[in-house]
Amino acid sequence: MKILVLVKNVPEVAEAELEIDQGRLETEDLEYVINEWDNYAVEAAVQLTEAGGGEVTVMTLGDEEAEDVLRRGLAMGAGKAVHLCDEAFEGGDPAAAARALAAAIKDQGFDLVLAGVQSADLGQAATGVLLASELGWPHATMAIGIEPAGGEVAVTRELENNTSEKVSLPLPAVITVQSGINQPRYVSIMGIRKVRKMTIETMEADDLGLDENQVGAAASAVASQGLSLPPAGEGAQMLSGSLEEICDQAAGILREKGGLS
Repeated sequence: MKILVLVKNVPEVAEAELEIDQGRLETEDLEYVINEWDNYAVEAAVQLTEAGGGEVTVMTLGDEEAEDVLRRGLAMGAGKAVHLCDEAFEGGDPAAAARALAAAIKDQGFDLVLAGVQSADLGQAATGVLLASELGWPHATMAIGIEPAGGEVAVTRELENNTSEKVSLPLPAVITVQSGINQPRYVSIMGIRKVRKMTIETMEADDLGLDENQVGAAASAVASQGLSLPPAGEGAQMLSGSLEEICDQAAGILREKGGLS
């Protein structure tokens, strides 16, 4: 089976000091890592080829620094890597990204395209679905189980309220992967060093037959966007005393503010 996995380099912000400059997040001092959901997707692809044979290719759309996420994918077991790197791609929304990715994927003979269900930085969960639409392929989202069978693939999807469903898709297909589907393997620094000499194919918009009006900001449905810090509040009111006393105080405050009658 020939599998492509889409990966993305995202900023690690869990313990970072975030700063906003002129409506944009200041990213210069942030550390970048592989998107969590994409990490599960790479592991799922590698496990599928280990069990049934085939080859895994990882692909990303991003600037030069995004090469690191491809090296990680290679260290996890992917055999090839493709980097869509062009200033023309900058500022694109999920639809513009899907258009560029589809142009790179079509006619390449992939049986399956895997991607994380969403990205940690934007959380829109849209690129995988829009990619399937661009390619005209069937798709399934929120996958927590993937089982190829002949010319189809059975996908177990996570639903609400701790339920799931199983669907079958004809190949080729696009699947977005939910966290928890597996336990991604550990990638050591030595493992990444071993793949440093592997060639990464680089593609620009011209290579994909796309002009500047079909990708990036020019093709984005989002005209503008900005970030700002919320205004500082007056501070918290600390309550003290026994549990019963604190409950009485909290109830009194809610009554005073009109929350209780």
